[in-house]
Amino acid sequence: MMPDTLTTIHNVQVLTCAADGEKLKSERDALDLIGDAMSYSAELVLVPVERLTEDFFQLKTGLAGQVIQKFVTYRLRLVILGDISEYVAQSRALRDFVYETNRHNQVWFIPNLQELSERLDHTQQ
Repeated sequence: MMPDTLTTIHNVQVLTCAADGEKLKSERDALDLIGDAMSYSAELVLVPVERLTEDFFQLKTGLAGQVIQKFVTYRLRLVILGDISEYVAQSRALRDFVYETNRHNQVWFIPNLQELSERLDHTQQ
């Protein structure tokens, strides 16, 4: 298993979670990840879609809301990185949720690192 790594993208300290790490499947897991990020003084946590369970993308389970609320409470930005088109195609509610969250700067669903870099560059200006 690869370790999580700390990087800087456009002057933002980013904790990048390894794709093969423990799944983020509860509020407790989110709090553990937030604790790790704070110990590194990270401003943003990058979570690959591979680290999320199916439940995260089914809004009725409440998991996405719980996880995101923890990040908001601790004023830590969250990026879900990867292709979620399969989930979005199955759920209009999820599509709307992703659209809304991406309009702001706290939580982003982003398909690749290039787009993340562009968005961070844009928010730094």
